[in-house]
Amino acid sequence: MSGSVINAQRSFQGIPFAAPPTGDNRWRDPQPVQPWRGVRHAIEPGPRCAQDEGLGSPASDSEDCLYLNVTAPQKAHNRPVLVWLHGGGFTSGAGSDYGVDQLVRKGSVVVTINYRLGAFGYFGFPGLEGSGAFGLKDQQAALRWVQRNIRQFGGNPHNVTLFGASAGGLSTCAQLTTPRTQGLFHKAIIQSGPCQLGFPAGENQVQHIWAKREDVEQAGATASHGCTDLQCLRQLPVHQVTALTPLFSSPAYDTEALPHNPITALREGRFHQIPVLTGTARDELTVFVAMYYARLDAAQYEQAVTEGFGAAKAQQILSAYPPRGGDERVQLSNLLTAMTSACTTDELRARTQAFGYEFAEPNPPMIFPGMPEFPYGAYHGSELPFLLRYGNVELGEKQRKLSDEMVTAWTRFAETGRPGWERQDARLFATEQVAPADHRCDLWSS
Repeated sequence: MSGSVINAQRSFQGIPFAAPPTGDNRWRDPQPVQPWRGVRHAIEPGPRCAQDEGLGSPASDSEDCLYLNVTAPQKAHNRPVLVWLHGGGFTSGAGSDYGVDQLVRKGSVVVTINYRLGAFGYFGFPGLEGSGAFGLKDQQAALRWVQRNIRQFGGNPHNVTLFGASAGGLSTCAQLTTPRTQGLFHKAIIQSGPCQLGFPAGENQVQHIWAKREDVEQAGATASHGCTDLQCLRQLPVHQVTALTPLFSSPAYDTEALPHNPITALREGRFHQIPVLTGTARDELTVFVAMYYARLDAAQYEQAVTEGFGAAKAQQILSAYPPRGGDERVQLSNLLTAMTSACTTDELRARTQAFGYEFAEPNPPMIFPGMPEFPYGAYHGSELPFLLRYGNVELGEKQRKLSDEMVTAWTRFAETGRPGWERQDARLFATEQVAPADHRCDLWSS
């Protein structure tokens, strides 16, 4: 296999880790790669998995997408390995969207992977083995590829850190709680993707990410695809399957890939006892509130809280997060950040004895194109350009120093299992001194 060398880094792009999941392999476990003859030129990423256009993520109609990318120091030998799972809500993104040179310069071998998305990764149907969990199976196949092959790139298969953000963080959390990945990775970094992530869904209800296999299969049986059997389904054009994605973007448990609901597994102590680093951005939900809500006055804010949580709970929440005057989307962002992300991450830290952090940079560059004016703060995903090259953004001088501090911490954790601070502390990452945030987790834990 031939790659390329740039700035003393060896790069190998578009390496297949499973056979194309096309034709009869659609909605099957990842199958072995057909061996190739001669030298494979690994200088371009493989196609991104089939998806509609997302926030800064182009569309694709390719099912042949199970490829990974490896970047290593030019003279690497037995170096720590970092395996990156991209985000995108389980519906968009690709491993090749992320540049890893900052981490490689610190001495790590970094692998970025693709995995099936949306209805291609999480569709279910009665009698379909593996329903709802093909994307998770892809991630597991990539981890097995790393164990078999990473020595050839200078990596240590006995020192692998799985890490990801958003859906990639949730995926990391899922892989932390399934027995199928025992021994495939040895440390985990979960960025803005705690297992217990959930969103308000009315009277005392929370909508979590994970789906039950039988519910996914029932949804597949009743969805508008015009098929009554798997043979018909596997012959559907790509665009018809992509159209089903709004119904199938949640990984399923009660599956071979993920036997238990990760929330239950976490709370019952059924997870790999390995070092974990986990954290969030301080203002996670600002970007979503700005996308889905027009400007809110006090009455509209109170109505939104009541619709989300129910009348009884809303009174408690409004007492803790009263209207502040002006655009109340800011206060709505504060309470949703606490409920969905900050406090669930605190629980994750406590249960796994994880090292914690909070990304609190007050003015990070915006990585999502076309966003409206809003005081975003440290929004969801804003830490990414400080760790990886993502989007066409530029960091200021102080932000570059912060980036180096974060890359050093992630590298130290991958090497030793310790990022440089104690477990009882949560490191604040910002270019200026900031106080620890009070996310009112006492309210949300009740």
